[in-house]
Amino acid sequence: MYCERIAGVIGCHYVEGRPFDTESHRMIAMHAPDGFLEAPVALATAVIALVFVALALRVSGRELGDRQVPLAGIAAAFIFAAQMFNFPVAAGTTGHLMGGALAAILLGPWVGSLVVTVVVVVQALLFADGGLTALGYNVINMATVTAFGGWAVFRLLRRVMPRNAAGVMGATAIAALVSVVLSAAAFSVQWLFGASAEVPFDTVFGAMVGVHVLIGVGEAIISALAVGAVLAARPDLVTGASDLDAAQLSAERRVGRRTFVFGGLFVAVVFATVVSQFAVDNPDGLEKVAIDEGFIEAGRDHALDSSIFSDYATSGVGNETLSLAVAGVSGVLITLLVGLGLISAARQGRGRAGA
Repeated sequence: MYCERIAGVIGCHYVEGRPFDTESHRMIAMHAPDGFLEAPVALATAVIALVFVALALRVSGRELGDRQVPLAGIAAAFIFAAQMFNFPVAAGTTGHLMGGALAAILLGPWVGSLVVTVVVVVQALLFADGGLTALGYNVINMATVTAFGGWAVFRLLRRVMPRNAAGVMGATAIAALVSVVLSAAAFSVQWLFGASAEVPFDTVFGAMVGVHVLIGVGEAIISALAVGAVLAARPDLVTGASDLDAAQLSAERRVGRRTFVFGGLFVAVVFATVVSQFAVDNPDGLEKVAIDEGFIEAGRDHALDSSIFSDYATSGVGNETLSLAVAGVSGVLITLLVGLGLISAARQGRGRAGA
């Protein structure tokens, strides 16, 4: 494996244990690359992921209100942008937002899982981030497990937390942390059935859970702040707080719909163009475990690593800061449009079914 800092983020390259020529091949390793799990498990997880996406599309059309449709698009854009920022955790390891629990608390678990799925698919197809054959387990671990696991923990905590904005934010923080640990545990279980190297399950499980507890702290902070911001601006849009009234949330004023949408988009753009420039160039949790436990060489080159935005850099733009910014803004707009398009299609499907 060979790693270097490219456009502000860590780039790692895999070719049968040999480094790529970094002038011609670059690949970032934020999500699992091809080859980390054997083909039968990759195929099985792809089928399971497709089933969940189909169900999410069907349920989302019924559950999502008209007022929340823009929030779904903004959530997709923000999660994409926030994932570009790798924050330090410990011992040369970094983490980044997964966003499943955050999206679920804002929009409900079905819509939330669909929103993060959009992010993961866009990253794999346009940014060469996460392998194509790994899409199944990346979607399950980052979208399905985090959204439904985080939502379940959140609902349990809401029963004992104060019935106000602070209670919602506290429950969000803990649920987000737990969701990251659940995601790590899910990969470990998949490793049990599809290991690409002779590394015991308990070794991978212990290492994955251990490092992702630390990453979960960052997830908790970002998620709680994001939910708190939406509660302050438009508490009526937060699914996880739908049982509370304005008095309990201390929400006397709400911003207009247009202001909320443009404000959310502005925050996403700032993350993608400015905050991402300060990403720490150390391996993320899964990559660090793969390095330490000796299966990093199982990772394979991405089939689309020559795409225009591969590695979150813009092909043909020599300035690294500008290159990352252009890729980031493009990713924000693409995930926004894809997210809105998918949700709108699901709602139109509901309308046709009702008719």
